[in-house]
Amino acid sequence: MLAKLKSKFDDRSLRTVRSKQQAKSPGRVTSESGFSLIEVSVAMVVIMVAMLGVFLTITYAITHNAGNYSRAQSLAVLQREAELIRSANFAPSFTDPALRGGVKPDKPVTLPNGTAYVVSTVVDNDPITAGVQDETVSTAFKEIRITARLANATPGWQTAIPATVVLRRVRSN
Repeated sequence: MLAKLKSKFDDRSLRTVRSKQQAKSPGRVTSESGFSLIEVSVAMVVIMVAMLGVFLTITYAITHNAGNYSRAQSLAVLQREAELIRSANFAPSFTDPALRGGVKPDKPVTLPNGTAYVVSTVVDNDPITAGVQDETVSTAFKEIRITARLANATPGWQTAIPATVVLRRVRSN
């Protein structure tokens, strides 16, 4: 008898729960079950793939911006060296040693932030003739090629693209 009474009580409470659920959403019985382990795993994989894409994009942007920053610094170093060459004297009576023909030794330049650059200078006394002519060829026209590159470039496009400028000087009074 106790078992019969207990089953009637359980049936009534179950019907009460069902009737309350139907009152909330008529025509449909809802369950209180959650996501399965497979659904959660698939959702996590999709989110991880999306986050990996975002991470790779951010990494690319940081690398690209760092490269542009070092390129801007090398252009500043190059401009400073070009201004020094432009201020050198190239007159009939005197030629500044900076404008003497030939390949100059590489010049290390360190910026205040610690970035090291190497500046290469080539002064050609006769740019029409192939090769680099030194002071044995007297000329009134010189071509100066200045190149600035990172001393310790990281792998990538920074090593392939040093900043270069070509100046032409004519003897003046």
